[in-house]
Amino acid sequence: MKYMKASAVLPEKLIMEIQKYVQGETIYIPKPESTRAKWGAKSGGRRLIDSRNVAIRNAFEDGRAIHELADDYFLSIETIKKIVYSKH
Repeated sequence: MKYMKASAVLPEKLIMEIQKYVQGETIYIPKPESTRAKWGAKSGGRRLIDSRNVAIRNAFEDGRAIHELADDYFLSIETIKKIVYSKH
């Protein structure tokens, strides 16, 4: 997390209003929901999991057993069931 001096980015009147509630403390101002990236969007982790799940579904449709897929992908049987039986 990058810190910045409030006086460098906020108008003086707003700083004075904030000081009524907080003085000399560090506060976190979150991004609006609409601008937040979903989990794995930046790192590519979401794409990797999505492609893994497609491979698991395809293997299941080709006749692979759930317990075999669990062993192959190092996932629990319940997780494999969630992947293959979910509507994607």
